[in-house]
Amino acid sequence: MDKISTIVDKKLNHLAWVLVANGIVLLILGVLIVWTDFMLRLVMGLMAVIVAYVFLYSAYKIWHLKGMLDKYIKF
Repeated sequence: MDKISTIVDKKLNHLAWVLVANGIVLLILGVLIVWTDFMLRLVMGLMAVIVAYVFLYSAYKIWHLKGMLDKYIKF
């Protein structure tokens, strides 16, 4: 049971760090929006790509975590 809890803890920590890094990038992009109109269009497109990446990456990590839990605990 200790092995499962360390795996889950490790995966959740990794997911939290990815979300923090993406939040910092979005914060920087938010500051850049204020400056120019071209930057606004560029940042809006980039933000859509980043949000899509976050959703896809989170889904992958949850799917991978589910697979690891299925290996140790049969649901």
